[in-house]
Amino acid sequence: MQKPLSFAIAVLFAVAAPAFAAPSQGDVIIRHTTVVDVEHARTMADQAVVLRGDDIVAVGPDAEMAKAWKAGLTVEGKDHYLIPGLWDMHVHFGGGPDLVEENKALLPLYVAHGITTIRDCSGDLPNDVLAWRSEIAKGTLFGPQLFTSGAKIEGLHPVWKGTIEVGSEADVDAAFSKLQKDRVDFVKITDSTLEPKLFLYAVAEAKRLGVRSSGHIPMAITVEQAVDAGISSIEHIDYAYKAGVKNEASIVADFAAGRINRAEANHRLDEGFDKTTAMAAYRHFAEKGVFVTPTLNGGRILDFLDTDPHTNDAYLAYIGPRLRKTYDWRIERASKATPEQMAARHAHYQHLAAVLPMLQQAGVTIMAGTDAGFLNSFNYPGIGLHDELSLFVQNGLTPAQALASATRSGPAWFGKLDRYGAVSQGKAADLVLLKRNPLEDIQATRDIDTVIMRGHVYDRKALDAMLDKTRNQVTAWNRESAS
Repeated sequence: MQKPLSFAIAVLFAVAAPAFAAPSQGDVIIRHTTVVDVEHARTMADQAVVLRGDDIVAVGPDAEMAKAWKAGLTVEGKDHYLIPGLWDMHVHFGGGPDLVEENKALLPLYVAHGITTIRDCSGDLPNDVLAWRSEIAKGTLFGPQLFTSGAKIEGLHPVWKGTIEVGSEADVDAAFSKLQKDRVDFVKITDSTLEPKLFLYAVAEAKRLGVRSSGHIPMAITVEQAVDAGISSIEHIDYAYKAGVKNEASIVADFAAGRINRAEANHRLDEGFDKTTAMAAYRHFAEKGVFVTPTLNGGRILDFLDTDPHTNDAYLAYIGPRLRKTYDWRIERASKATPEQMAARHAHYQHLAAVLPMLQQAGVTIMAGTDAGFLNSFNYPGIGLHDELSLFVQNGLTPAQALASATRSGPAWFGKLDRYGAVSQGKAADLVLLKRNPLEDIQATRDIDTVIMRGHVYDRKALDAMLDKTRNQVTAWNRESAS
């Protein structure tokens, strides 16, 4: 029996319906861009990336995506390279309550340099920073996504302010209760006056509670003890260097017993580094899942102040006068060094930097972090991360490895690789559009065309406006301080 013509037409339209489907709606589409797959160190040319709200909802070949999607805003990405937003995994805010506004003025500097997430490793303004974290999340304060440790755990009468002082295990327990009420993102444990046994107890307690821990390791314990206790990240490459000293345990024992002072201990550590010992220690880091944040740039600046005093740095225009004043302590201390001491510092920096490729070879996850903020002289928020990545490459990492340290390592440490660290569907709309390929030259991370943060697009003009606003505010503060 012959089917009616109307039936045949209906079948035809049913089969053809997908071809005539209306395009899906996005908020932003980035077209003709080269997507950088950081995980696999490769690029994918002529791609389109669609954003809706703060999500990436589609990624694919431009010709296909242009047919399937439309958006209210189109960003042209031709001859440009799209990477995940950068993360600075070691920053500080502080200097006292009079410096709150100068610290807050630093937040846009991160965004203007492509940094969409920062990890605050504690200063002396913990409550202010906790408030900023909430305000940024709500959209009432402009700045990068902020993770913070809140107040750090320290011993009694420490050098550093803004701490929770502990002198017993009960004090440590109380500190964790407070930090959990503050909903901190991790804990920072430092070694100014904290008793070594309490340091290990605090690290173990953090592990028991399922809280990530970060810190400075006391001279009176070995790095291996801290690793085995469960520390999650080691801040500063100095401690990784210490782990590579063949006779570290005997040096630690002599220091703990009072037979040698800190200067003597440091001298013996400098003489005892052994590559075989170091590689075994670093493989142990990797097995235990311990990450390392080298903060090379901060050490380099201080170790070479004799050859580069930074007094004419153009970036000082973005740093408030009272924050700049906090630099003086380290500058004055460095200025008292003899020529022999300065030469020793130069050599020590080179020894530390040589550890970096060993960590990479051993399988340790390296996190890019700057130590930027108050006190740390000329270590600038924003541009400092790009300086750190340049040092990584100068000292043995590939551009791809350096880029991963600033885009994937941070999310990995926080257990958030399902949301960050790639330009792919379902990931956060935190992106940076570069004018050059960072897999070929890490300096390309400085050559920013557009930053997208939480789905909001900031082109070069908007990024320059952020810089101008901070510079103008600093100029006004300079006038006030001079009057």
